Amino acid sequence: MLAKLEEIITPVAESCGVELYEIELVKEAGSRILRIFIDKNGGVDLNDCERVSHAVSDVLDEHDPIEGAYRLQVGSPGVDRRLSRPKHFDDNIGQKVTLKLYAPHSPVDGRKKFTGTLDSYSSEKINITDTEGEKFEFDTKQVAACNVTF
Repeated sequence: MLAKLEEIITPVAESCGVELYEIELVKEAGSRILRIFIDKNGGVDLNDCERVSHAVSDVLDEHDPIEGAYRLQVGSPGVDRRLSRPKHFDDNIGQKVTLKLYAPHSPVDGRKKFTGTLDSYSSEKINITDTEGEKFEFDTKQVAACNVTF
């Protein structure tokens, strides 16, 4: 479902002068919400969100890829943006991130949350260095969430 939505929405976002950052289709308080996060150099503003919202709404009405009722929300991923795609990680090498794991990293320290500089990323490994200079390597399958931290 999300892949089909991305296929439909990406060219619309690009025609509005922004990049499609991420899509979520979630259920909250009994309603379905389609959230579209957009970005561009220098950041997005309310006019960008409004322009994309109108353009995407028209295209979604035409293609009707989502069964049933839903609300459309368009916004910025924010300064504490989630990193979920290889491009997101590549674009943020050298930035401070907070990484949360599904399970503790080791039986010794039992930590599930790490903050540090994103040193490298591959499809299998994420490497960070914390503020004390300690280096950590995580399997990407261990990582529940990774966000840029300011």
